[in-house]
Amino acid sequence: MIVVSNTSPIISMAAIGQLNLLQQLYNQIIIPTAVYDEIANAGKTDVGAAAVQTLSWIKTQRVTDYSPIGSFPKRLNAGENEAIALAIELNADLLLIDEKLGRKVARSSGLKLTGVLGILMAAKRRGLIPVVKLLMDDLIAQVGFRVNTELYAEILQQVGE
Repeated sequence: MIVVSNTSPIISMAAIGQLNLLQQLYNQIIIPTAVYDEIANAGKTDVGAAAVQTLSWIKTQRVTDYSPIGSFPKRLNAGENEAIALAIELNADLLLIDEKLGRKVARSSGLKLTGVLGILMAAKRRGLIPVVKLLMDDLIAQVGFRVNTELYAEILQQVGE
């Protein structure tokens, strides 16, 4: 399975101590150079920064075909542009991305995607975590992750909490 990730899923999962779920669910994550740079430049004390520099299951790969980026909205940042372009280039099975505009562009490019909340739901369904609610609460409190009340309730209902 080829899984490409944008910056936020790695940083968010690392911040709540659940980065290992990415390896358990997907075995290997591929990130483009711009995502590596965004995470690595977060600082030496950031768990995500340390992870991309040391974990063998997070692979960095350069985008070689930048042509799709020309049709993307200018508001996407370099990491989002490269993550979507690399997912297209590799014909990835899944793109991990949370940003609303990036998700819209990825969908219109024919990519299958999920974000941090989808990752938590998948982990619960596979028995890798006992509850989603506490981790969603951690995301909100520690990362400033935004989840509207309807989505929050819907996710809890879907995972039986």
